[in-house]
Amino acid sequence: MAPTPIRTASDYTSTPVFKRNALYVGEDTIDTRYVVVSGGSVSGLGKGTAISSLGVVLKSYGYRVTAIKIDPYLNVDAGTMSPYEHGEVYVLDDGGEADLDLGNYERFLDITLSSAHNITSGKVYEKVIKRERTGDYLGKTVQMVPHVTDAIQDWILQVAAQPTTKTPGAPHICLIELGGTVGDIESAVYLEALQQFQHRAGIENVCMIHVGLVPVMGVVGEQKTKPCQHSVKLLREAGIKPDFLFCRSEQPLHDETRAKLALFCQTPEDHVISLHDVANVYKVPLMLDEQNVGKLVLERLHLDVHGPAKATNHSLLPSPAINTTTVESCAPANLTDWRALAEKAEKISEDVVIGVVGKYTGLQDSYLSVIKSLKHASIDAGSRLVIEWIEASDLEPHQRTHAPERYDSAWKRLKACDGILCPGGFGDRGIEGKALCARYCRETNTPYFGICLGLQTAVISYCRDVLGFEDANSAEFDPSAETQCCVFMPEVSTAVMGGTMRLGSRVTIIKDPDSLAYKLYGGQPVVYERHRHRYEVNPQLVPQLEAAGMRFVGIDERGQRMEIAEIPSLDFFLCTQFHPEFKSRPMRPSPPFLGFVLAAAGKLSSRLEADGGFLKPGAGWLAHH
Repeated sequence: MAPTPIRTASDYTSTPVFKRNALYVGEDTIDTRYVVVSGGSVSGLGKGTAISSLGVVLKSYGYRVTAIKIDPYLNVDAGTMSPYEHGEVYVLDDGGEADLDLGNYERFLDITLSSAHNITSGKVYEKVIKRERTGDYLGKTVQMVPHVTDAIQDWILQVAAQPTTKTPGAPHICLIELGGTVGDIESAVYLEALQQFQHRAGIENVCMIHVGLVPVMGVVGEQKTKPCQHSVKLLREAGIKPDFLFCRSEQPLHDETRAKLALFCQTPEDHVISLHDVANVYKVPLMLDEQNVGKLVLERLHLDVHGPAKATNHSLLPSPAINTTTVESCAPANLTDWRALAEKAEKISEDVVIGVVGKYTGLQDSYLSVIKSLKHASIDAGSRLVIEWIEASDLEPHQRTHAPERYDSAWKRLKACDGILCPGGFGDRGIEGKALCARYCRETNTPYFGICLGLQTAVISYCRDVLGFEDANSAEFDPSAETQCCVFMPEVSTAVMGGTMRLGSRVTIIKDPDSLAYKLYGGQPVVYERHRHRYEVNPQLVPQLEAAGMRFVGIDERGQRMEIAEIPSLDFFLCTQFHPEFKSRPMRPSPPFLGFVLAAAGKLSSRLEADGGFLKPGAGWLAHH
């Protein structure tokens, strides 16, 4: 029986009487379950990886899983935030610019999320203020409690029911990550909302997990529990008692440490989970499974550990206390693919060195999806990835005078790479270095992969060096240039920066069946990839560029925008205006990334021949399965 709501409609006129969020799968009905993950002591504990890995384990039992990320900052989204401040901006299918953790969720869980799955204080306050302006609160004094806290809970309930895969039916389990650390002033309203949410959704339907730090102090290697104890204390003061403790540490949690945390945090000892460092991130789901985390969480949520029930009536999923002999269940947890992936990642010994020529190399999280996509591709290609980070501005001629050591080092490292990748970015810093990089790859036939800005700088370089337009530039960097290779798109705004670019999933038509892109995409003439840009290749220059040897083999559905460029006379010179890194998956690498890594490793021709002329992402991984 559903618990009594905290408030009734008469207490708060604008909020309807709460009804549990019931999911309908065919003729069967099941309550949504929620797993909330918070963190304490310090930021950067790896909550995103932990919650994604837990989702993998829960999916292995047959349950459909979705995820929500709560970011307490006042920005509406991450679109206008500096990469140095926040890391990369992850672009979703619907054009949402979100926190990079949503990329972790999509990659690990193989789901497609929307901008609504990223809750920010900016979005919540904007929504509440708009409702106040339209009179929805009927003259009441709008306050943090109940109006903001109710808005947060309503948002969670609505988004949790949205399907995130092609499989029919809404998710069974919603994972919710609270960003920041417990005790931050920005997080206080969310802790209050989540504390209320436990009662609103039913305490039996909400599982609370807290990620705490267990550092090692001194030469004796003693694991200290005080940081974790203190953060749990703060969490309990907010009205939330954790059901599980995920303990981040360098080494596996000692038995005495686990017992101490169980005692002082009032958590069952088998619910104190060791989340220690592992050789590669793909081992984290396996580590959780070895500690029976999936089974314990399902039991805590009163879900069948044998998988989603397909009952013969329309009743709610029975709790473990009820006889389930009449229920048809899925197979138990199966992480065979993840185990094989983790093992293959460890066994690879042949290196492939990829140079990433970027503008934000000081913070590698600025290119997190690029890094992950390269890793996915390298595992499939059977090569161990080595990334050489090269700051684009260090390649520019003026550095020869101002910083000769950095200049020489940058070029020496660039020339030692097996392949060069130029990722996206904004602003004119480092542009000349990127253009010189593209010229070097053309002249030496070094595999080159340009993404977004990497395509535009390759076009600038080609116009200057091949077409002879010495002043060629982009309107973004030099609006007065006589030859503008890249121009501003008419439908975007120059004044309002947030959410005004060409964003999200767009169609690309590969018009040339003999092109490299056509082969990499498995012979598909139409592909969908995600975009994030304000400028495009000047269509007036396209005939001259193509006549000089640069082919634009991918265009938009109207035939007006250049999406894919390549130079057929070279072994691998491929550029995309879109960002293929946002759709790469561990066992299904992005086709351009896979082709690039294979080319850098000298394996592309043999792989295409083995795949029948068209690349099959995942085939290299399956061959070793």
